[in-house]
Amino acid sequence: MNRFMSYNVAGREFRRKKRLLIYGSCLAVEHPEIVEEYSQNRVALAVCMEETHVNMFITKLAGVLARVNLEEITVLSVDGSLHCVQLHTGVEEAIKISGKKLPVKHLVYEKERVIEVNPRVVKISRYLSKINNLLRKNMNEH
Repeated sequence: MNRFMSYNVAGREFRRKKRLLIYGSCLAVEHPEIVEEYSQNRVALAVCMEETHVNMFITKLAGVLARVNLEEITVLSVDGSLHCVQLHTGVEEAIKISGKKLPVKHLVYEKERVIEVNPRVVKISRYLSKINNLLRKNMNEH
């Protein structure tokens, strides 16, 4: 398992493949077949947000984005982890800092399947008041 925080920010594989998979390291232990499937044709790097402060992760990814013209980033984590959600929000923040425009796929593993999450959902997840308003509106409609 290659670790994101130990990988060269302008590594040869970044420049060659131009597609990055960042995944929660626990997923590789619990469901290696899922990581293997999504690693195809991507530089696949693990991060454990219990071990790595989110600011360090964001700074490192912004450094990659400043040096390499990636074509896409895919984020893969378990769903419901308060640590893993930081992978998703951290990627969005690093992209914002870098000023780059590139496609991001946010994927979560839940109940034996991988679910794609809209990047807007990831952005909104930082704002509890917005989620509260959406939930309240949804409850009023039913």
